[in-house]
Amino acid sequence: MLFAVEYVYDQTRTEDLESLRPQHRDFLQHLHDEGSLVVAGRWQDAGAPGALLIVEAYDDAAALELLDADPFHRAHLITQRTARAWSPAIGKLAE
Repeated sequence: MLFAVEYVYDQTRTEDLESLRPQHRDFLQHLHDEGSLVVAGRWQDAGAPGALLIVEAYDDAAALELLDADPFHRAHLITQRTARAWSPAIGKLAE
């Protein structure tokens, strides 16, 4: 099952975010390579820094658990994480 996970970043720690971004991306690339991360990317507007990740997991708790080892999460740079079941109806991810 697919889950849309939204990250909200701590806006007061932009230097830390940039410092850890290579490790964060390596972690996400590993998840992608093993097949549990479908796609990920950060929001492009400056209104609320964060990202959207689409992951495959059994349920929303498992989706978040999959991302527990993310360097951003471990460094407390993510102020909020939410996971919602997502069912694409049209496009490459639709089944």
